[in-house]
Amino acid sequence: MSHRAAPEHTHPDDVPLLTALAALADPVRMRLVRELAGAEDWSRACGSFDVHVRKAALSHHFTVLRGAGLVEQRDDGARRFNRLRRGEFDARFPGLLELVLRGD
Repeated sequence: MSHRAAPEHTHPDDVPLLTALAALADPVRMRLVRELAGAEDWSRACGSFDVHVRKAALSHHFTVLRGAGLVEQRDDGARRFNRLRRGEFDARFPGLLELVLRGD
């Protein structure tokens, strides 16, 4: 049985603006953030998102979102659950997430 390492998280206070903007510039990551914004905390496992990318690419997208302070993840058995760090991110970048979630 293999054990994966717990995900590393970056607090939004430690994120430069350009890192946050770069994370939000990708369409797949935007979709992940929007879907998380409409879900209750910790209710969405990584495999439950409607994105058409391979597992490795999805893992990369979540790594970028964690590095930008947007997403927090925790493991529950073989599944990894997610929450949007909306409050913390809004405190660091007031209004940015609201603009992103507003849509095109």
